Amino acid sequence: MLLFRWTVMLLLLAAGVCFAFYIGTGQARYRQWGLVILKWTVLAALGFFGVLILERLV
Repeated sequence: MLLFRWTVMLLLLAAGVCFAFYIGTGQARYRQWGLVILKWTVLAALGFFGVLILERLV
């Protein structure tokens, strides 16, 4: 459980840093990286909640 929480937190932090770099530099590659990282964050969060639901069922 702790691994999922840290993964989601670090991915959100990385996406925030990428978006901050995009705002600061205006380079589109940082926005693209931020969106990709954000997508993986959502997938990691869904995995986390899936594990929580499976634990409640068992």
